[in-house]
Parts: sequence; C-alpha cells; structure tokens
Amino acid sequence: MNLVSKDISDDFPSSDKIYLNNASVSLMPNQSIEAMKDFLISYNSIGPDSKESEPFVTEKLRDVRKTIAKIISCQPDEIVLTQSTTDGINIVANGLTFDEKSNIIIRGMTHEHHSNFYPWLKLREKISMKNLPIDKDGFFKLEDLESLIDDNTKLVALSHALYNTGSILPLEKIAKILNNVPLFVDSAQTVGCIDVDVSKINCNFMSFNGSKWLCGPMGTGLFYCNRKSSGLLEPRTIGGESAIIYDDTNLAFKELPDKFQTGFRNYVGIVGLESSANYLLNFGLKNIREKNQYLSNLLREELSKIPKIILYGPEDPNSRTSIVSFNIDGMDSQEVVDRLEKQNIILALREIMETKIVRASPHFFNTESEIMSVIDTIKRL
Repeated sequence: MNLVSKDISDDFPSSDKIYLNNASVSLMPNQSIEAMKDFLISYNSIGPDSKESEPFVTEKLRDVRKTIAKIISCQPDEIVLTQSTTDGINIVANGLTFDEKSNIIIRGMTHEHHSNFYPWLKLREKISMKNLPIDKDGFFKLEDLESLIDDNTKLVALSHALYNTGSILPLEKIAKILNNVPLFVDSAQTVGCIDVDVSKINCNFMSFNGSKWLCGPMGTGLFYCNRKSSGLLEPRTIGGESAIIYDDTNLAFKELPDKFQTGFRNYVGIVGLESSANYLLNFGLKNIREKNQYLSNLLREELSKIPKIILYGPEDPNSRTSIVSFNIDGMDSQEVVDRLEKQNIILALREIMETKIVRASPHFFNTESEIMSVIDTIKRL
C-alpha cells in the first residue's frame, strides 16, 4: 500500500477533535503511551534505586541516543538529553566564551521564535548582535550573511525551518560560507518531518525537542553537540553525573554526552520518545515528508479558493514544511482560532513580526477528510 495515502489515525488515541497544531505539540502513537506505562511498571517492580535498576535505565538512555542519532546522522554520544529545545539553546548561549569585541548574527531578530531569540538577546549586555535582514517569508540573501561575518563573529544562530511561515532555510549552502564560524541550529520545526542530516548541514550545535514532529512526550529535548565542538562550551551547571573530582578538591568535566547532563533524566519520557522515533522510522521519514506535503498543499490550495483568505509563506512546497499560515481579511486571528476550537478543530495563534496569524500544521497521521472538513468549517465562519 502507498504509505502516503494510508490512514494511520487508529495508531493514535481516538478523539472527536481534528488536531492541526503539531508544530506546537504533536499527538503520541498508542505504542509510545503503552511503552511508557510498561516502563513505569517494570522500573517500580525492580526497585527504582536498586542495583538492577541502573543497567535497566542505562539501556533505555543508550537506545534513545542510538535512535535519534540514526534520524539526524550523528554519533550517539553527540546526543545530550534535555527537557526542551530551549535547554539546548541556553547550553550554547551560556557556554560560549566572549570578549568585548565579540558579536553574533541572528536572522530577522523578532521574526525568530522567542526560544531562539531571548537567550541571544540577553547576551547584548556583553556582546553586539547583528541583524540579518529577511524577506516576507523569512529568507535572507547569502551575500548579506557573508557581509556581516568578521573576525569577531563567535556564532551564527538560525532556525532550520520557521515556526511562523514554515520556510526551510538552505543550511547546507549557509554552512559553506561561514569560514569556520560556529553554527547553531534550532531544528524544533524539522526533526521528524523533513530529512535532517547534521553531516550535510555541518553545524556545530543543534537543539530540538521530542514533543513536536517526533511525536514524543512533553519534557523531552535533544541537544546535538559535535564532538569537535564540545570544547567551545563551558557547562554552566555541574553535578555528580557531569563531572569527577580528583586530588580531593579539583573537578573535571566528563566526556560527551555526560558533560552537559546534571541530575536525573526524564526516564519515562525518554522511553516514550524512543518508541515514537522508531514509529516514525518504520513509517519512513521520506514518506512522512511526502504525506505532509500532500496534506499541506491540499489545505493551501483549498484555502486559496475562499474569498478574503490571506496566505503566508513560500509558494514552493519544497521550500516549506507542512505549516500553513493564513488570515481571514476582516476577522481577528484569535477569534478564528477560538471559533474553530469550539467546533473541535485545533489550530494555533502565532505571529509574523507584529502581524497575528492563524497557523495550521498537519502531520502524517492527519487525513485528507480532516483537511476538507476544516475547509468546510472555515467557509462557514
């Protein structure tokens, strides 16, 4: 069977809602919910702080690193387990070393997601920030980026895909002009829905979470740190899990990934994430991308037929994720979202700079019939 046309909605919890807010938090497969339940029963049965529990948990951590490393094409020890995308961003923002001449480059400033803007904005107290000018879809000219880079540029921080327009930035081309300037990538809007290969992107650091396109639980995050780039960051937290003591009073950080991990991890969440990631791999990331493109193209096409609809984002489907952002001329964006939710259709209110927009973000478990039902409801607003 063609997986793009296959209805897999039964693999997810049943609901009377049409859920199109996967760019925020996605649904979890039933198998992942069961895996979390099974883990909790087993973990408590063997004793959470028993000798038997340590290898049990260690195996779960090793499994999720292997699975995520397979998805983004890196080594398992380059995957640091966090709670969120924001955690990984702060590891970089607070771990780099700067002097008074240092600068970093940010795309579009307030056009960025808050999580990939506020941590860098806070650095303004000690370094300068350079704004990379953008067009209406959030793209920029490569020559503009190249002109901003100088000997004091310590980092370029970019989103892989944009949370508001869905635009996918050409990171492979971008990396080639950085001249060894470190690159941080916020890939919260790409891992799990398009191909993400860090060996091709050639970034130093990447952060994403498990609860968006990877269909994992809340409170799970992943931070990719290239082995060769680990020395660029000084951990800002320290504990028995991340460091060792020698000569009675001296401390040394452990190697990756332990270097950036203090305290216990969200073990049950990690088990759910690993199960969801394997579900995606079994379906096939290329199949996910193809199905998401089909659903988003259908939604955009049908929306464009409705009078007063204003669409945002690139026309080229290969230049965007499945995010479809729009407004209805003469209607408040919040009102549109609220009225749809009262009819069991879940979208999101977001913004493009100062403009409030309605954002839909279908994922591969959504169906064509759901898209058409949404269209019919919007026509009646």
